[in-house]
Amino acid sequence: MVGPLGIFVSWWGAFLLGALDASVVFFMPLGIDALVIYLAARDERLFWIYPLLATAGSLAGAALTYWIGYKAGETGLPRLVSIGRLERLRTRVRTGGALALAVPALLPPPFPLTPFVLTCGALQANPRIFFPAFGLMRLVRFSTGAALARVYGRGIVRVMESEPFQIVIIGFILVAVTGTVVSAVLLWRGAHARPVATA
Repeated sequence: MVGPLGIFVSWWGAFLLGALDASVVFFMPLGIDALVIYLAARDERLFWIYPLLATAGSLAGAALTYWIGYKAGETGLPRLVSIGRLERLRTRVRTGGALALAVPALLPPPFPLTPFVLTCGALQANPRIFFPAFGLMRLVRFSTGAALARVYGRGIVRVMESEPFQIVIIGFILVAVTGTVVSAVLLWRGAHARPVATA
């Protein structure tokens, strides 16, 4: 993976992409998972460090997203999250307890992780429960990928450095750029939308 994602192929890249993955606007499904798997497969001696770095970055991105939700508050949340999705997330956060706060961090797309973190912030979910649970589940997710990469390392590196896979990565980057721009525009519009007057 020395081509399109070469800028991220480092220890700090795992942290940075982990933070972006949990942020409000960045959109690249499974991008951080693929990077952790590649880095762990390429570096058999330090394969264990990349899940830690990705988790730390993910916590940093989630903290910013949580803060945005906290500042928006429950009344401002509909500007950031669609109404239909918001109701389901509210129910999960209010009634599910610690397990409900932990499991979403483990789930892959299409689970809406960022809206969930925003909702946790807006509803002021206990950060002493939320962040440890979130971090633990992200660590489990990334460590699972890294462990598989440690076992099947050479084959994974060959596949991910092949020309066909690089073309797929370029496609993912185009999707990521498009999704990020759309997310940023929707967030900006939502933040600047006027509240609907009620009788």
